[in-house]
Amino acid sequence: MTKKPLLAVTIGDPSGIGPEVVAKSLQDQSIYEILRPVLIGTVSVAENALKTIGSDDQVVGIDSASEAKCEPGTIEVLSPGDWEGTAFPVGKHDAGSGAASHLWVEEAAKMCMAGQVEGMVTAPVNKESWHMGGSKDTGHMEVFKRLSGSDYVATMLVSGPMRCMHLSTHKSLGEAVKYVTTDNIMTATRLTQKMFKEWGFENPRIAIAALNPHASDNGLIGSEEADEISPAIAQAVEEGIEATGPHPADTVFNSAAAGKYDVVVVMYHDQGHIPIKVYGVEKSVTVNLGLPFLRTSVDHGTAFDIAGTGIASEISMIEALKLGAALASKQGLA
Repeated sequence: MTKKPLLAVTIGDPSGIGPEVVAKSLQDQSIYEILRPVLIGTVSVAENALKTIGSDDQVVGIDSASEAKCEPGTIEVLSPGDWEGTAFPVGKHDAGSGAASHLWVEEAAKMCMAGQVEGMVTAPVNKESWHMGGSKDTGHMEVFKRLSGSDYVATMLVSGPMRCMHLSTHKSLGEAVKYVTTDNIMTATRLTQKMFKEWGFENPRIAIAALNPHASDNGLIGSEEADEISPAIAQAVEEGIEATGPHPADTVFNSAAAGKYDVVVVMYHDQGHIPIKVYGVEKSVTVNLGLPFLRTSVDHGTAFDIAGTGIASEISMIEALKLGAALASKQGLA
């Protein structure tokens, strides 16, 4: 039997729905059959989340991940910093919530890099609250790049058979278009090939999306396909990568959902996020590629408007936990 991986689970912004979706997900006892979760946050926030969802589970504070017993009915929490007992406001931006959630993400990443856990799963944070709390990082990925010294970190969204690997994410549309170069596409494609092979795909089928409508109609609508994307695909094929395209973005995702491709390399944020969220937003999960550790995440925000009500769906968190367990156990994405 494969040893169950030990995963750090950050509870996200304590003013948002993160704590309650984490608490809800851990009511599913099957989670404990595939992984060992250790929460990063505070005991008090975890206890409040359990009250919100009407759970009788107990919360225990621990001093290190190695102490965790990870048994159903008991939630174990590591509480970095001096935030224990803080009464965070619910349902609004807050500097304290931003500073605390930022610290918890940093601590989980450091635990991964120190080998104390085998990966991390993250609940949602709020970028505005991070800024209010003094952070210069715009999101999770910027934290991970800074701490790990990674040159290139990419975001892939997963929802069932639909997988979108993003060439860029947090860039304006104008900057994203400039980023569509042969070198950048090759970097993304090589990383995609490497990770999918590690996850158990013998010969990953990689579709490369076009940037312009109709893949430019042979240059009638833009030149990026001929100048940058097609040369990258040709180079990838020469290197033994099963890459095809440029595929028009209005058709490639239907083919991917039908199983024709293992992953689509998309050219910018919305080109990948929209099809994933239309196809299966509740089950969508984020995976980072290019880090020296495993990180999966829910693919939704802090939802301040429903925080504290107990109605937030835990489906994405459950999927993120399951995918984290599968990848940490080298069982692949399928």
